[in-house]
Order: sequence, then C-alpha cells, then structure tokens
Amino acid sequence: MTTYTFNVDMTCGGCSKAVNAVLSKLDGVSNIKIDLATKTVVCDSANLSAQDLLTNIQKTGKKASIVA
Repeated sequence: MTTYTFNVDMTCGGCSKAVNAVLSKLDGVSNIKIDLATKTVVCDSANLSAQDLLTNIQKTGKKASIVA
C-alpha cells in the first residue's frame, strides 16, 4: 500500500465530493482524506500508480498535480 498526495484545484464542497466519488470507485483505493482549505487530497492505493490516480482525479474537470 502506497500513500499519495495531490494538489487539486477545489473551491467548494461539491468539488471535494466529486473527487471523493471518483476515487472511492477505484479498486484498491482507501483512506481518502480531502482538505478543501489546503486543496490537498491524500489517499492510499494498493495497485494504482500516482499517475493513474491523477488521471482519474482530472476526470472531474479539476486541475491537479502530484505532490508525493
């Protein structure tokens, strides 16, 4: 299990819900933590790479980047 951190351009609760919904549907993703104030998303993944997760986050229409 690897922990990844992303910066995501979220401006409201709807944004964070959309990101959470996308990540929650992915197999092997757990411990999703979204901080709207700092615009960060942290999650654990058993089988997806940071790039795979980033691609799925970007499907919400939000600009995002990998932090760690």
